[in-house]
Amino acid sequence: MRVRSAVAMPKSTDASSMSPGTAFRLLAADEPPPVLEAGRQGQSNFVIAVDHAGARIPRRLGDLGLPPTELQRHIAWDIGALAVARQVAAALDAPLVAQNYSRLVIDCNRDPKVATSIPTVGESIEIPGNIGLGEDEVLARRAEIFDPYHNHLRALLDERLAAGRPTILVAQHSMTDIFKGVRREMHAAVLYNRDRRFAGLTLDLLRREADLVIGDNEPYFVSDDSDYTIPRHGEARGLPHVEIEIRQDLVSDAAGQAQWARRIARVLREAERAFFGAFR
Repeated sequence: MRVRSAVAMPKSTDASSMSPGTAFRLLAADEPPPVLEAGRQGQSNFVIAVDHAGARIPRRLGDLGLPPTELQRHIAWDIGALAVARQVAAALDAPLVAQNYSRLVIDCNRDPKVATSIPTVGESIEIPGNIGLGEDEVLARRAEIFDPYHNHLRALLDERLAAGRPTILVAQHSMTDIFKGVRREMHAAVLYNRDRRFAGLTLDLLRREADLVIGDNEPYFVSDDSDYTIPRHGEARGLPHVEIEIRQDLVSDAAGQAQWARRIARVLREAERAFFGAFR
């Protein structure tokens, strides 16, 4: 899910610790690392990435000036995406790389050079803790959260390349069922940019299920400006890839997550067979 959109200092922050010329440290030693990984030695051709897996906010940032209810909504994370991705990765025996911290801290599917990398607005609500950030605060979010996640994914893909292993990159996301008061009728969507080879197969297979409405590059589409993972890790390497969005109300509980994980795993397997069959 995209939140298209710099911090008033959180009230709990000690201003003296952020004085000019002092390095700003974001994560405490006892806080979780930014990257969650599973199945690195998996034998599948697939690598599953979850850019918006977590809703965690570093303690130093407090609540970013938001009420607790907002920090559990889709503006903070992709609800259900990690649970689905874990089950898909397990079913396929595929490596999983996911981001532990909220996209409200820094969006790991956005180039840090663009304004929405650290959003000041989530859907229609202002994010006070992201307004007026100093350069050291911005750099800390990138150095401690964004860079480790993408460096980890990059190293995994480099490792597979060096071993001569084929790779299909899958970016798993979820989208809200209601956006700015309008209900989305589609159940899921398949997204891509310049390279439709694998995404097109995935789309066709999902659309064979008569009870599903599947978006083709809608309500979002992948672009160099709005996305990072697919353009930088998929397209730039020439890897087959696809980004999948599932409507969040369909994967908000364990039953829905399991159902969609089975569906996505089956479709990916079928698309994989068709893709490699076409290139033999």
